[in-house]
Amino acid sequence: MDNRVVVDGQAYWASAVVRDVVVRPVAPTETGRWKSLIQQHHYLGLDHLVGETILHVAEVDGHWVALLGWCSAALKVAARDELIGWSPQQKQRRLKLVAQNGRFLMLVEAQAVPNLASRVLAMSTRRLAEDWRAVHGHPVVLAESFVDPARFPGTCYRAAGWQLLGQTQGYGKHAMRYAEHGQPKQVLVRELLRGAAGWLRQPFDRPELAAARGVDLNQVPLSGQDGLLAALAQVPDSRKRRGIRHSQVGILAIAVCAVLTGSRSYHAIADYAAGLSGEVLLRLGLRPSPNTGKLRPPSEPTIRRVLSRIDADALDRQVGAFLSRIGLAEAVAFDGKTLRGSAQGEHKAQHLMSVVTHKTPVVLAQTAVGDKTNEIPEARRLLEPLELRGKVVTADAMHTQRDLARFIVEQKGGDYLFTVKDNQPTMLKLLAAQDWDVSPPVHGD
Repeated sequence: MDNRVVVDGQAYWASAVVRDVVVRPVAPTETGRWKSLIQQHHYLGLDHLVGETILHVAEVDGHWVALLGWCSAALKVAARDELIGWSPQQKQRRLKLVAQNGRFLMLVEAQAVPNLASRVLAMSTRRLAEDWRAVHGHPVVLAESFVDPARFPGTCYRAAGWQLLGQTQGYGKHAMRYAEHGQPKQVLVRELLRGAAGWLRQPFDRPELAAARGVDLNQVPLSGQDGLLAALAQVPDSRKRRGIRHSQVGILAIAVCAVLTGSRSYHAIADYAAGLSGEVLLRLGLRPSPNTGKLRPPSEPTIRRVLSRIDADALDRQVGAFLSRIGLAEAVAFDGKTLRGSAQGEHKAQHLMSVVTHKTPVVLAQTAVGDKTNEIPEARRLLEPLELRGKVVTADAMHTQRDLARFIVEQKGGDYLFTVKDNQPTMLKLLAAQDWDVSPPVHGD
């Protein structure tokens, strides 16, 4: 039977409430009202909604029917940690990727509107990751909640696809200490992205776990003859043997992995290294100190010193060739840019030409273009060491040259997509006369 329900003095059919309900973030001007309602009507009040927060409201025709509060995850949850299986270092770095449903308050009787609570919860959970990234600058991929079985059966959570993991041990944090309160709660979790619980225990952060998308290092081969470490071992090490604590290969491997996942400074690389587990540091070629037996990541001064003295061209060639060889990019682009502010005295501004991937901004190769030349003769030399078989190379109109096209197709086994502008009238006429029903020609023609 379709009951009538009153919301803010307005009568609705229960089925219409379920059908027309929407969930959205609370506007800044509405925060006071949201907090006041939680304080008045939720049995826990407003305390303990700490850390990063997102406030949601469910409404029908502007009338509020439910409130949800999301906050930072609990520090210690044995059932959740067992499900994920992460190491202490991984947990310390990735706990911010878990959000807690700290408050859920229905403003109408749940019995009067069947299925409303589970629908509201599902709608809020569905948009949580996007809202969290917009407000806090990083994603969340797993949601958790704690239900007091003495008060609620938790039916709406299970109906919304949440997984019951078990119960807490009945402890709570009070005055910076954990004390037993004797009221164990049900632990429920919901993946916001499929497979998220497994991602949280992987050695490297997946792109979905980062604030800025990068490369999934879990798919990058590290060891073996064709691995990253073997490629980096080809870069000359000019350091004196005395006093060396970390291998150059290990430092370079950390720097490459950090840059591929979005790091853009020495400090960012050092922060990335500090967050790696001992297992990952070993896989990247670092070893425990022979004196202390401890495995420590390289410090920022060490990273800065090694990278500032390295043969940049040799490192560039090895890393670019490796990334191209493992199929990181299906398509690459090359282009030149003049570095702003690089002109000094009689010296002209520095002009760099780079090859980058399309999907992620990873530089595969780059070279400086001298004052007495231009990009056209440098293009072939830049592409020479890269594995281009089966890949598409794109470039601007400057590089629409027959010799370069033949080099890409005949010698490198790739394909090209070049731009043609109005200042190339002959090429434009040829293209206009082309029978596009049978074009472009098959690879190799």
